[in-house]
Amino acid sequence: METVVSGIRPTGNLHLGNYFGAVKSFLQMQNEYNCFFFIADWHSLTTHPHPDNIVSGVRKILAEYLACGIDPEKATIYVQSDVREVLELYLYLNMNAYLGELERTTSFKEKARKQPENVNAGLLTYPTLMASDIIIHKAAKVPVGKDQEQNMEMARKFARRFNTFYGVDYFPEPASFSLSNKAVKVPGLDGSGKMGKSEGNAIYLIDDEKTIKKKVMKAVTDSGPTVPNSEKPEAIGNLFTMMEIVSSQDTYNYFNEKYATCEIRYGDLKKQLAEDINMFCSPIRERIQDIASNTEYMDKVARLGAEKARESASKTIQEVRRIIGFKPY
Repeated sequence: METVVSGIRPTGNLHLGNYFGAVKSFLQMQNEYNCFFFIADWHSLTTHPHPDNIVSGVRKILAEYLACGIDPEKATIYVQSDVREVLELYLYLNMNAYLGELERTTSFKEKARKQPENVNAGLLTYPTLMASDIIIHKAAKVPVGKDQEQNMEMARKFARRFNTFYGVDYFPEPASFSLSNKAVKVPGLDGSGKMGKSEGNAIYLIDDEKTIKKKVMKAVTDSGPTVPNSEKPEAIGNLFTMMEIVSSQDTYNYFNEKYATCEIRYGDLKKQLAEDINMFCSPIRERIQDIASNTEYMDKVARLGAEKARESASKTIQEVRRIIGFKPY
């Protein structure tokens, strides 16, 4: 069975974009692959979070992963910092990573531009830590978005470089993939772009009914179409895309027809959309609250996940040490 690895930074609650863009695919993957899903708390250190926020952020994501249906009996769910072997491999990969190639990565240049006062070594070597997360389990496939494709190419390069430098065929080159032919891009509510935490345009799985309605009712619209069968502007198209994702086909068709005939009432569309989003989020929200309150269960899942992840990582690091020329532990 092929191994799949995917991680998420604990920088806040999961939103609809996270669910339909990634987590929904994870639910299918866990039945077909040997899956390692980790919470990337070491990666979050590049932004210098408060220690309390790291702990709470990790537990939020863990509870939400479980509430969404990721099954610890089928997939290994773990916290990155519980697997110290990753840092050792990170060190080895950094010894064969070069300043120029790291400085040229789009993610580094973009983050350096956004936070010029905090251009730290962690940002620079983000691709090598990401590569370590992946190849420590000898992953064959990694589900990623287009924004991570360059970092995936770096991971393949580092795996290939290790093999070439030491004259072995040890690490596979991990491939980027998505289970669906068409990745689901959930739009934000601000009229443009995809839903995201930093953009402030997200609906979170934990949001209650009142919060969801308030956010949806504030979504950007226009004065409405004046010519039948008009093309939808981006902001309006985003609302219909959201409706296509969470509402029934009949509901979508009804409002689409109203738009085509210039009879659309955006207030009615938003009310219906808010109801449908709440209907989708409600059972997940309840499970999040139940799981988050069960500290014993959460600790057990994290502990068992760490044990399984370390078993896999330890096998790799022992072999890597032998290849490099170090004594095994």
